[in-house]
Amino acid sequence: MPIICKSQCGNRAALKRPKTGDALCKDCFFAAFEAEIHHTISSSNLFRRGEKVAVAASGGKDSTVLAHVLKLLNERHNYGLELVLLSIDEGITGYRDDSLETVKQNRDDYQMPLKILSYEELYGWTMDRIVAQIGRSNNCTFCGVFRRQALDRGAKLLGVDSIATGHNADDIAETVLMNVLRGDTARLRRCTSIRTGGGEDTIPRVKPLKYSYEKEIVMYAHYKKLVYFSTECVFAPNAYRGHARAFLKDLEKVRPSVIMDIIYSGEQLRFKDTVKKPERGTCTRCGFVSSQQPCKACVLLEGLNRGLPKLGIGKKSKGERMIAKQNQELALRERANLVKNDF
Repeated sequence: MPIICKSQCGNRAALKRPKTGDALCKDCFFAAFEAEIHHTISSSNLFRRGEKVAVAASGGKDSTVLAHVLKLLNERHNYGLELVLLSIDEGITGYRDDSLETVKQNRDDYQMPLKILSYEELYGWTMDRIVAQIGRSNNCTFCGVFRRQALDRGAKLLGVDSIATGHNADDIAETVLMNVLRGDTARLRRCTSIRTGGGEDTIPRVKPLKYSYEKEIVMYAHYKKLVYFSTECVFAPNAYRGHARAFLKDLEKVRPSVIMDIIYSGEQLRFKDTVKKPERGTCTRCGFVSSQQPCKACVLLEGLNRGLPKLGIGKKSKGERMIAKQNQELALRERANLVKNDF
């Protein structure tokens, strides 16, 4: 006997929503999925009429669905937004070069302007070259730090009012777990925020897909026949996030609501006033947002340019010792050259 759509539209159910367990037809699933994102946007006041919004586009399922739904809701509910696509080319052969072709297809499909910025032009390095220097144990640190700042640089260049990222509910739950396991209270305080940044010198980032399950995003993209890139980054298998993701999926098998439970738990966390809070300011070197001086991106870049790729990995004191040792060696080498030239 066929299962009828729970919304009582009279159609046969085509799928079971992972988030609620409801049996729905495709059209009712689309309507529910889009309505939830609209509610997230409107209830959190993510945008204001007339704003220019950059959609962080990687070509993956999340950013593709985000671009599609934002365009749809912008027209349906008359948000009055100017939407543009912003992509970062990390310089990963066989991965990012292919995914950017998908982003260009999204540009044509959704008729949005596209800006692509590369690590090469911003930092003088590609991830391929960085991995050749650092290996595959800490490469995601470089990519994550550089990518976050690259988005800020691109947003400033485009003159946008905010950056919309494709972080979904699974991503946020994973981040909560990671920060709990690392004891990172600074990031734990803000990782569940639907809006971050937004001070005088920073462009805010918003997460319209914060309460959308990854499985539902995949289902939406599949049934809508959206074009997206699904290959995993060639350098990602060793990332710490992968372990948190595997743990979360195991928990989800036992308790499907665990994703939302973790997010709600993160939102309700409170810290004592005695807990040290990082003060967000601007880097004295590059001028972009940072909670340390110089910013992490500048420290990592200095290490690469000095031939000390592990300079920004680990404690700050360790990095200072590495610089002091290198400076001492350079001074001795320079002194030896002076003595040699005297003869």
